[in-house]
Amino acid sequence: MIDGVVFDLDGLLLDSEQVWDIAREELARERGGRWHDQAQRDMMGMSSPEWSRYMHDVIGLADPPEEISAEVVWRLQRLYRERLPIIPGAREAVERLAERWPLALASSSNRELIDLALELMGIAHLFKATVSSEEVGRGKPAPDVYLEAARRLDVEANRAAAIEDSHNGIRAAKAAGMRVIAIPNQHFPPDEEALTQANLVLDSLAGLTAEAVEPR
Repeated sequence: MIDGVVFDLDGLLLDSEQVWDIAREELARERGGRWHDQAQRDMMGMSSPEWSRYMHDVIGLADPPEEISAEVVWRLQRLYRERLPIIPGAREAVERLAERWPLALASSSNRELIDLALELMGIAHLFKATVSSEEVGRGKPAPDVYLEAARRLDVEANRAAAIEDSHNGIRAAKAAGMRVIAIPNQHFPPDEEALTQANLVLDSLAGLTAEAVEPR
């Protein structure tokens, strides 16, 4: 039995992973950092304290991590207000599942970006709880953000379903004990090892129905 559903945000509802990549790479190059091709994949799923520390320690930005995070968030807010990169079918998928279950969102995005994105999408009212990984101890692939989402929904984690797109997100939701439905990110697809941990793999949000979440 499923008592609640937890959505990811970036790469699942928003086609935003490459937007994050652009914002962080631009900042790194503007300020003398050492950007490399693996940087985006390394930072996927990290909380803002974790990825801003990575930008400082590994990419080599001199700014303090909290200033790096604030600058990237400001750039993302500007881009979202200009054009929010909504994945086709995202609103409809959330609306479908909200008709049956209480919803939460467990995201590696900063709190300001979560709130702005859901407001601009017009679906903020459909979520009973939202959690940023900056509000818990560890980012994905640790289960912390999913466990906190279940707690805020007031459901047992093993009676919740998680909808994820990324390698670290799938691992995080599985570690929390949730039923995991994977919709692979087309730009940064999870590897086969992660996909084998999912209970179900879908091609797109169009297949995300109540029956997919809780088979009869």
